[in-house]
Amino acid sequence: MFCLVWGKRIGGRYCRLPAQAGMTRSRSVMEPRIRALELLGVAISACAWIFTLAATLRSAWLTLSTELLPTESYELGLWETCVVQDVQGALLCQRHDSLLALPRDIKLARVLVCAALCAGLLVLALAIPGSHAVNVRVESRVKKVMKMCSGALSVICGLLVLVPVSYVAHAAALRFFDESVPDVAPRWEFGDALYCGWTAGVLHLMAGTVLLASCAPLGHLRSRGALDRLQAGPRTEYV
Repeated sequence: MFCLVWGKRIGGRYCRLPAQAGMTRSRSVMEPRIRALELLGVAISACAWIFTLAATLRSAWLTLSTELLPTESYELGLWETCVVQDVQGALLCQRHDSLLALPRDIKLARVLVCAALCAGLLVLALAIPGSHAVNVRVESRVKKVMKMCSGALSVICGLLVLVPVSYVAHAAALRFFDESVPDVAPRWEFGDALYCGWTAGVLHLMAGTVLLASCAPLGHLRSRGALDRLQAGPRTEYV
């Protein structure tokens, strides 16, 4: 039996069409790229969660130092207020007594950052089994949905971190440049935790973008393969 598809081959096998051969080569080239994007997205998401945790636990959201006591400085965090003694190198902290007594920006930051931590864990819980490098007994379509959900949730995590950090920084800047406050009065300034929060927010946005980008080529290849199979049908003849 001969199979004639723009030529002929001897044997009882289906002939591979040029379009199908090109599709196979494209799939083999794209799969390593997709896996690389998946692993990169998971790695960036894990780093973003670590930075978010560091920003949440650190007490240096805002810092204050006075000329009257040059050997001491104060740190204001989400959970406690600390006094740093430069001479002895000691750190004395006291937890906030009441949530209602906190400033509005600190209360908002505490709620949103804790929500970002929980959502970041959910991102990793969806992105890791949704990766093609992990063998899970689910369909490829389910993996794609899991990656899309993790990517969208990672973008939301970035916003949950950036909003409170930027709001605390904005409120501190307004109080710092307040003309009604005397010049000799001490003012709160930016602490290290704010920079950790900004880094975490940017990494969450990057991780979400990478995870969503890893979903696009799969759908493109699948639709292209279906189109090639439809076009290949009328071009096969047997004699």
